[in-house]
Amino acid sequence: MATAQQTSRQHLVSQVLLKQFTMSGPTGSRWQLLPFDLHNPGRVRKLTGTSACGRAENFVAFDSPSAEALWCDVERRVPAALAAVHAGTPFADPRHVAALRDLVVLHYVRSLHYRNVHTDALERARTRLVAKVISQYPEQLRREALLETGLHLSGPASLGAFAERLIERSSVMRDHESGKLFRTSVEDTFYKMRNLASVRRLEVIMPKTGQFLIGDNPAVTLSVEGGRTTYGMAFGDAQTLVLPIGPRHMLSLGPEDSMLTVPQSFVDLLNAVQVHAADRYVYVHPESGLEPFVERAAQRRPPRERTPT
Repeated sequence: MATAQQTSRQHLVSQVLLKQFTMSGPTGSRWQLLPFDLHNPGRVRKLTGTSACGRAENFVAFDSPSAEALWCDVERRVPAALAAVHAGTPFADPRHVAALRDLVVLHYVRSLHYRNVHTDALERARTRLVAKVISQYPEQLRREALLETGLHLSGPASLGAFAERLIERSSVMRDHESGKLFRTSVEDTFYKMRNLASVRRLEVIMPKTGQFLIGDNPAVTLSVEGGRTTYGMAFGDAQTLVLPIGPRHMLSLGPEDSMLTVPQSFVDLLNAVQVHAADRYVYVHPESGLEPFVERAAQRRPPRERTPT
């Protein structure tokens, strides 16, 4: 039996979602949307097909067919669920509700934001482990260093360097370098998140006026309290998890199944969150007229705390 091939260019934003923000191209043969590069706001923007948008190189660098099979299991159920949303009957079939909820979870886990959280957590754990080894096992470290290198280590700096060298050779760090650890993490987290999200209900949010846009980290945790909006917190600490699914619809995991119409001010708030949470790109419908809004929101983006790898 043939083995599935590793996929290098992997879509993080499902093309079925990106297509909702498109219009027919000049020739009528391609569906195109308008990308906005937040790293280069002055760059001339051109209509682009969905295949070139919302993707990353080797997001899952180890055994990607395993993850792709999981994503496909969710995405194959999405077109019928989106058709139900457009028809105004998203809750008529429980299978559609489950598909849409899974779509939100998929985009929360299959994201550059999640990869950064995973990498940061691993780096913090490694730093703690080095400090623990130095403080609790200094003599064992010195003996091991003497046997391996012939050097007598004394100060914490030299002990720390040797401890890091040992940790780098561990199976966990080898799995991290190969990408196996991340692939396992992203799949396990999807199942855990799906279980957590199963107790939330599904809200379908529609704009009274205006349109939604979508960023390249589109599933965003969100809380609005006392007039203050925060985003990007852990799922358990958030009021909701939102995902745009088209210019006229956004999903939210909330307390009850409902279809809500919101004013322009709330549409602007949700769109600003998409711009601020994005890694680099946001995508708009070519006839949305949202380019000036994106330019203003991009100027207010908080500084990036780290550069994604």
